[in-house]
Amino acid sequence: MKLGTKVTTFSIVLTVAMIAVIVVVSFLSFRQFTISTEREHIRSVADIVRISLNESLMHIEKEKRDDFLGHLATVEGLHLARVVRSDSVSRQFGKGSAIEQTKDEVEARVMRDGQPYYQLTDENDALVFRGTLPYVATRAGHINCLQCHEVAEGAVLGAITISMSMNEMMRSAYATSSIMVLAIVLFMLVMLLFFRRLVKPVITTAQDVQETVERAIHGDFHANIERRTNDEIGQVAVDLNSLLKFIQDGLTTISVDVAQLLQQTPAREQENLLNSTISRVEGLIDAAHFKQAIEEDETKPEIYRRLSAVLQERFGIKNFSIYEVVPSTNQMTPLMVDGEAGAPCRWCDPQILVHAESCRARRTGHAINSIDSPGICYAFQPPSVEQGRCHICIPVIQSGSVGSVLQLVVKQEESERIQNLQPYLNVYLREAAPVIEAKRLMDTLRASNLTDAMTGLHNRRFLEEFAETLVASNQRRKSQLSILMLDLDYFKMVNDTYGHDAGDLVLKALAKTMQASVRASDLVIRFGGEEFLIIMQDAGGEAADMVAEKIRAAVENMKVQLPGAVLQKTISIGIAEFPHDSDTFWQAVKYADVALYNAKETGRNRVVRFLPEMWKDEAKY
Repeated sequence: MKLGTKVTTFSIVLTVAMIAVIVVVSFLSFRQFTISTEREHIRSVADIVRISLNESLMHIEKEKRDDFLGHLATVEGLHLARVVRSDSVSRQFGKGSAIEQTKDEVEARVMRDGQPYYQLTDENDALVFRGTLPYVATRAGHINCLQCHEVAEGAVLGAITISMSMNEMMRSAYATSSIMVLAIVLFMLVMLLFFRRLVKPVITTAQDVQETVERAIHGDFHANIERRTNDEIGQVAVDLNSLLKFIQDGLTTISVDVAQLLQQTPAREQENLLNSTISRVEGLIDAAHFKQAIEEDETKPEIYRRLSAVLQERFGIKNFSIYEVVPSTNQMTPLMVDGEAGAPCRWCDPQILVHAESCRARRTGHAINSIDSPGICYAFQPPSVEQGRCHICIPVIQSGSVGSVLQLVVKQEESERIQNLQPYLNVYLREAAPVIEAKRLMDTLRASNLTDAMTGLHNRRFLEEFAETLVASNQRRKSQLSILMLDLDYFKMVNDTYGHDAGDLVLKALAKTMQASVRASDLVIRFGGEEFLIIMQDAGGEAADMVAEKIRAAVENMKVQLPGAVLQKTISIGIAEFPHDSDTFWQAVKYADVALYNAKETGRNRVVRFLPEMWKDEAKY
């Protein structure tokens, strides 16, 4: 119920209640007053009758007494006036007239009890008030009843009954009460009109506030509530106008700033400014949390998996691809396809993987949208069962060039929703770009720290970091590792005779020869100077011996062309097995070094397998 209706209803109910109370109280008061008045009238008439009777008895004028009662009964408003004798008076003076002999129950009771009796009755549609009073013998006053009556003082000699009509008095009471009620009604109506006029500005202002707040809930903060009074209600209107203007200006500023961050157009007038601003701010907050999470990720694949989860769970995108541009090449690698890591290219021509320039987003560095421009990219070739799809490709700029590409594949009915989400996706990609670039640089730096710059082989630091993983993998498979320690014979002579450049050429040639002689799963490591280490996984015994002999023969036949000379060198190789020779990996490496030392001592250009008797003097090695 509205406030105006409540006030009106309350005022009417209050007025009706007050009128009803006043009417009831007035009528009850007038009724009580009328009865009291009639009672006094009856007593007065009874006293007159008693005095008249006494006078008549004293002068023995019985006829005058009867005439007096007859005339008294004709008085207007007086229905009945009669006197009845008690039994004691009838015995002493006779029964008297017929009227005096007839008595009803009320008169009998009054003469018996000696107490007056009053009664209000309805006789022939007339309201009659009857009073029956006892005629008591007394010696007080100027008439001594005991002089004539042989009774004790206080005895009841008879009863006087007077009946009076109350119609006229009740009509007067009703008229007076009606006039009072009418006056009260008029007064209350005037008060009601005055009250409504007084509260009308309050009600109108409250309605305006309600409408304004409802509009504000729906994003409309334009308010112009009229100030109708100079009291607190008027000040509320002014303050609310100021508050809503402050909110409108603040939200507009925030919305514009957030739209700039999202590279999105500001909210339109028909949009809910509050909801759109909240949605955009929440998008930025989520993106900030995303950036914080990926900064704590260790590798690029973890970042791309997290980005894939965001696309699926937050934005509800099921079909997408994430491509990474391979640095210093013209190739691309699919990292995520429809949420699956390492899946093959599905939505584009595989030619883009070997010729990245075929990807329009990669080539131009601009977002490609086939929703607005169908057929814009020829490389977009969805499977035949998925025809009718559209796509948006968003390049991710890293260090000034395209480092990766996010491709969104959508159905036509979802195109509008995806386009509305694109500004938020751009924020996620902008937040991810520097983190991915930092991880790439760290990977590059780490790779350079774990790789020998001259030969391109892994270095000793790589082995130190990788050894624990290698041993755990070997123990999990319950397999063995063959460790080959290799060292060129008389390499110092090359540096001393031909210079260090010649020595570098020999080491590079040796690295290529060793890599060509082992499997891709085997690790070739430059252990230090002209010393190398080969770790063969899942190989031992004769297999390791055969590989070692193959390398020795290849090095013996290797010719290194120098300016004005051709060099040929030999190599010595020591072999140990883990965990056959030792249950400690680094001890097994030490045993391979002992076997290498033995090969050097026994003539060089040899392959020697470690035997326990070779470990004679640990300090010697």
